[in-house]
Amino acid sequence: MEGMEDATKIKRLHLPGLYMPELEDACVSLGQPAYRAKQIADWFYGKGVQSFDEMRNLPADFRSRAAQKIDLYRSAVEQQFTAADGTMKLLLSLNDGARIETVVIPEADRLTCCVSSQVGCAMACAFCASGRCGFERSLAPGEIVEQALHAGRAAGSRITHVVVMGVGEPLANFRAVVKAVRIINADWALGIAARRITVSSVGFPEAIERLAAEGLQINLAISLHAPNDRIRNKIVPANRKVGIDRLLHAGRHYFAKTGREITFEYVLIAGINDGMAAAEELARRLKDYPCTVNVIPYNPVHELGMQPPTEQGVQEFIGVLHRRGIKATVRRPRGVEISAACGQLRASRIRAARKGSIPAPGPRSQLRASRIRAARKGSIPAPGPRSQLRASRIRAARKESERK
Repeated sequence: MEGMEDATKIKRLHLPGLYMPELEDACVSLGQPAYRAKQIADWFYGKGVQSFDEMRNLPADFRSRAAQKIDLYRSAVEQQFTAADGTMKLLLSLNDGARIETVVIPEADRLTCCVSSQVGCAMACAFCASGRCGFERSLAPGEIVEQALHAGRAAGSRITHVVVMGVGEPLANFRAVVKAVRIINADWALGIAARRITVSSVGFPEAIERLAAEGLQINLAISLHAPNDRIRNKIVPANRKVGIDRLLHAGRHYFAKTGREITFEYVLIAGINDGMAAAEELARRLKDYPCTVNVIPYNPVHELGMQPPTEQGVQEFIGVLHRRGIKATVRRPRGVEISAACGQLRASRIRAARKGSIPAPGPRSQLRASRIRAARKGSIPAPGPRSQLRASRIRAARKESERK
């Protein structure tokens, strides 16, 4: 009993969130030599074991004490779906009951994992499902890393590329994302080359410049989605305090520091940001810019009412960019029938929980849902106009980024 009481007083560590020196310190604190850390990492990342009991070259007593101090996983696969094109979507349940999404995208020469950086999103982009259920919290480094581990196990193959493009704004969770990227890149962990890792951002110029100073050779994708501030302000509310010119300047700075060309993501939405005029304006703005434009036909989201462009519209748009000398590709939506767009699966689970057809989400989501219900009944003040709610979410994310 005495040993059990002591164990409860120990602050538990999370293995996929530890740098090697931190894991070595943990081993030493348990009375073992530092080299045990590399043995643990080999079992966990290399062989994919899911418990200390499986690490057979470690002393039995050490395995027992390590299990009392170090968590291997703090999430579990709650649901898994596979689309006809091979795309897989995982709904993960975290220790606190929150849910996040991870997508696995198989291609001929690669296996890409798209990971989330936050539970929910405060950016409230008009076309995206991620912000529909609000922002709950940022993920810890280990919670980001273990998404790639779950993805590899689900796919039955080694992940070759990681994109931090799932739910959440990565640069609003700066420190955790950078630490997770370094662990994913480390040769003792997942060993994925920096140039096969991409971080996407809706656009925080100061954070982009800060990322450039980290000395990482990772790719940066900026979610542009519009050729001018008038359109971008409507569909990406965070742009109202930034502006495209400032964002493009930050991208140039990133290229100058890292030598990595910028990728601009451009979700093409019928009647909003498509058409020849928009393509011409985008081409003029990006003339001589070190970039590639990923044109992505809109993947429809339940209840948002927006529509994808026609195939002819897609080809005309990208044709203008090509004729104006802009490198551009069409990235087709994947896993449409399994709600593979960001936030769709999590949102559908929350909607179903509210209807009582599935168990409700964790405590945080329950509290938020009860507040919304109470507001609708008039027993507490409603959140206010949609623009005010969006602004409050953006302010909350920025404050969290500053604290980190």
